[in-house]
Amino acid sequence: MAAVFALSILALAGGVHAAFPDCANGPLANNTVCDATATPIERATALIDLFTLEEKLNNTGNTSPGVPRLGLPAYQWWQEGLHGVASSPGVNFAASGPFSYATSFPEPILMSAAFDDALIHQVGLTVGTEGRAFNNFNRSGLDFWTPNINAFRDPRWGRGQETPGEDTFHLQSYVYNLLTGLEGGVEPQYKQVIATCKHYAGYDIEDWEGNVRYGFDALISLQDLSEFYTPQFKTCARDAVVGSFMCSYNAVNGVPSCANSYFLQTLLREHWNWTSDYQYVTSDCDAVQNIYEPHYYAPTRQQAVADALNAGTDTDCGTYYPEYLPSAYAQGLFNISVLDRALIRQYAGLVKLGYFDPAESVSYRALTWANVSTPGAEELAYTAAVEGITLLKNDGTLPLSPSYKTLALIGPWANATTQMQGNYAGIAPYLHSPLYAAQQLGFTVNYAAGPGVDDPTTSSFPAALAAANASEVIIFAGGIDDTVEAEAMDRYTITYPGVQLDFIDQLSQMGKPLIVLQMGGGQVDDSELLSNPDVNALIWGGYPGQDGGTALMDIIVGNAAPAGRLPVTQYPAEYVYQVPMTDMALRPGPTNPGRTYKWYTGTPVVEFGYGLHYTNFSATLGAEKNCDSYDISTLVEGCLSYSYLDLCPFASFAVNVTNTGSSVTSDYVTLLFLKGEFGPAPYPNKALVAYDRLHAIAPSSSQTTTLNLTLGSLSRVDGYGNAVLYPGSYTLVLDVDSKATLTFELTGLESVIDYWPQP
Repeated sequence: MAAVFALSILALAGGVHAAFPDCANGPLANNTVCDATATPIERATALIDLFTLEEKLNNTGNTSPGVPRLGLPAYQWWQEGLHGVASSPGVNFAASGPFSYATSFPEPILMSAAFDDALIHQVGLTVGTEGRAFNNFNRSGLDFWTPNINAFRDPRWGRGQETPGEDTFHLQSYVYNLLTGLEGGVEPQYKQVIATCKHYAGYDIEDWEGNVRYGFDALISLQDLSEFYTPQFKTCARDAVVGSFMCSYNAVNGVPSCANSYFLQTLLREHWNWTSDYQYVTSDCDAVQNIYEPHYYAPTRQQAVADALNAGTDTDCGTYYPEYLPSAYAQGLFNISVLDRALIRQYAGLVKLGYFDPAESVSYRALTWANVSTPGAEELAYTAAVEGITLLKNDGTLPLSPSYKTLALIGPWANATTQMQGNYAGIAPYLHSPLYAAQQLGFTVNYAAGPGVDDPTTSSFPAALAAANASEVIIFAGGIDDTVEAEAMDRYTITYPGVQLDFIDQLSQMGKPLIVLQMGGGQVDDSELLSNPDVNALIWGGYPGQDGGTALMDIIVGNAAPAGRLPVTQYPAEYVYQVPMTDMALRPGPTNPGRTYKWYTGTPVVEFGYGLHYTNFSATLGAEKNCDSYDISTLVEGCLSYSYLDLCPFASFAVNVTNTGSSVTSDYVTLLFLKGEFGPAPYPNKALVAYDRLHAIAPSSSQTTTLNLTLGSLSRVDGYGNAVLYPGSYTLVLDVDSKATLTFELTGLESVIDYWPQP
């Protein structure tokens, strides 16, 4: 094996590297594009000036043929890397050996449950590093169309698993740390890869009762647009300075997103100052075509491509640009300067990636096979799964006593392998199922597939019940599988599918310890399991990635302690009958019980931020500077040196957490919420304003963290979309069970700290 490994490395060392332009001896050698002292826009402009009109038009799609006469290689702009380098048009996995796999992390919805920004940064750094390594050996491009940063508004959405959850503050923190990992920092000299924030904006419907994403018109108020649907995109553009955006399929208030100059120019490039010369907008795939049909926004195909290009969509994922821009240009529907602008933005991005620089001057281009799924990356994938897995119920059965020797592992997820990856996945180096992990721990395992995810029959019951009868402990691994719906399909119910609940009920009557693993990216109604005293423990395992089975079993036996928190609300089953998916409003109304933990007026089955531990914790909350009252005008005047008032510091709060248990060392997530009746009614129930994850708090020991609030933390959004500081009484609440509270006043006149551009 060692000899084979050595030969593989030698083969790669002398093998095919990425198809970069030859700036030393090729046709571009004396062009400004190869001059490392020039700016990216100067270099890209010099390149585009060499293109003929036909060459310009040919290179507007995601599959760019390049310009052979200039030594400019063909380039594929479409790579995926949602939770690891993923199968996509631009990623070419080898049949075996090096580059035949990449680290496969959990789906974002599970990683976000860790509430660990440092972890997310490391995941981003690893995915970006592996993407760069793939590129160095001509197995991928450098533009990765990830992350999906839409908020998980409705539990029926088929792609919610791809997102970090429902809370916009959490999404903003998550995406900032992920992007600075993926790209190698905020505006570094060279980007590691270019990431893409998608889908901008108001996209969270696939196909629900005939409302299809390609033609859906999302009706969104300015208040909701500012408060919920775009803050994470603001962070992408203004704060993380991401290299790319993707406009979405849907329209918002009558205008398709990829033809929406209000989105792509007024908000994105002007209000959020996304003005670096190497940033481009790509369409979602065939979204430009959808401007013509089924949106029927443009009367002709030529007008559709012109509308998108003029609005600021620089790249077409599809064929509409190369096919119809020539005739649109002939009709005078856009100026050549607009076409040049789009191409310059794209190729300036490649400049920023070191595409036109010598390999020795770009450290990322020195990466070798060893940077793909290293032992450190594999450990990180395991840690990400452990940290996100969330304990929803436990009567003391977990962690399992070492006296148990035989397990029944039953259910459609009990032997899951690729299923654990979810969607937008690549080829993993290994896939450790719960069954595999239980066997590795030395258990005698009686395995039965049991009822499938959507199996309506009881034909599998006898064999599965026999496995349970022969075992001391029963583990049922079930729930939904969002990849069955996922892209292009939404769900209609949020209950356990098929006959799973009936089967679990039979298992619960056997008088044996029963642990249920609720898998999948979304949440289903766990009411029956939570109320059944014979269901001893309930764990949400999501899509835990390549080492998910090991992570789950380690938590079950106590090799690891659970500390994840739900990043979404678990609604009762009847929620889906109370509000249509097409109602984009967040606040409660006559036909809407409210959305997310901020606005939901019903009683959640499990609330946002909930998660149990194997030990107990107490906590205290205190301000670093004791002050009961703050004058709004004084706060604002003290922040005038800040370019963005919402980022100006307000106050810091110390949280001291003590593990009051006697035997288990555990992580703990500090969640700080803000409550108060101020600003436009109806008021949110509460809002997350800060969090941190403390690691390995030993029994009878304490750790302290400092949570920092900004003026933006205190603001609320008015009917025009403006962020406003309002006078009133503010209460900080620590954790979902209110371990500690702190109240202060804002006095004086209300003050706008961010004016939302009006359409």
